[in-house]
Amino acid sequence: QVQLVESGGGLVQPGGSLKLSCAASGSSFSIITMRWYRQAPGKQRELVADISSGGMINYADSVKGRFTISRDNAKKTMYLQMNSLKPEDTAVYYCNADILRVGLLRNYWGQGTQVTVSS
Repeated sequence: QVQLVESGGGLVQPGGSLKLSCAASGSSFSIITMRWYRQAPGKQRELVADISSGGMINYADSVKGRFTISRDNAKKTMYLQMNSLKPEDTAVYYCNADILRVGLLRNYWGQGTQVTVSS
């Protein structure tokens, strides 16, 4: 079994910064693409950023220039550095990954971490 666990959420003032982490645990697996999604109250879940195993990166237009996604393959961990945060960034942030294990490719989700941007 594979688990994704997010951490680093919290309350921050507008213009502030937070860094989220997503750690994968389990045995005998490879992580292909990793993603950050977010879901604000009353809204659909949206893709924030993704990063391939080779380091190719994509961002949603709403976060370009403010957020930075990265991953440490040795630690099986993904990060999201969020700068210049705005109230509209308030959401539950979810880690998502395509993971290859025992010859099967499956998609996994973390439990989510709350980010609140408010003065």
